[in-house]
Amino acid sequence: MIVLLGVLVVILGFVTRRNPVLVVGVAGIVTGLLGKMNPLEILAAFGTSFADSRSVTVFAIVLPVIGLLERYGLREQARTLIGKLGKLSAGRFLTAYLLVRQVTAAFGLNNLGGPAQAVRPLVAPMAEAAAERRSGAMLPDKLREKVRSYSASADTVGVFFGEDCFIAIGSILLITGFVNSTYHEHLEPTQLALWAIPLAVCAFVIHGARLLLLDKHLEREMALAVAEHEIPLPKEPSK
Repeated sequence: MIVLLGVLVVILGFVTRRNPVLVVGVAGIVTGLLGKMNPLEILAAFGTSFADSRSVTVFAIVLPVIGLLERYGLREQARTLIGKLGKLSAGRFLTAYLLVRQVTAAFGLNNLGGPAQAVRPLVAPMAEAAAERRSGAMLPDKLREKVRSYSASADTVGVFFGEDCFIAIGSILLITGFVNSTYHEHLEPTQLALWAIPLAVCAFVIHGARLLLLDKHLEREMALAVAEHEIPLPKEPSK
């Protein structure tokens, strides 16, 4: 039980708002020392864990690329593209993205989206442009942040409930391995994946409805903002 004091180090580090990397590193060292590991074994454990989860550090390469694309007009091009689709509102666009995100995650293609790779540079600007085109005026900061939060939720809900339909995802393998070894059952990954499909459908229906209701909420808030002179009146279309 004394080995679990490493968890206490993590809790204290987060409570005192220390650097997360430093906190986790110190907690790992403390846990290793309490587990009677020598410094070389602790270093080897860190190296092995890093090598086994190196895909997690891919963001260190992706983020600079996304930053360069944004600097050279990626967000502006996304807004221009959505402007050519006249009947596509913010809610409809995000619902379509939710569906795409769920389907791709169900086939194990989790890396096709994400807050850094897709939501910030592409999805959120396109949803904002759709909302502004529909209302004919610029979004106030409050509504702009709301659209961005709904954009992130579409990505998160889609991948969270879609990935469990893929039998080779880590969570499915972890559950089956734990159940089979602890309770001596014979649980197949396909059984969990099949049961995850109805849950994914329910998640799409529920959150998709919330995304579609976003359009009405934006219309109501935009009308209120115009009435209170928080934003300029929509321009009349040129004849």
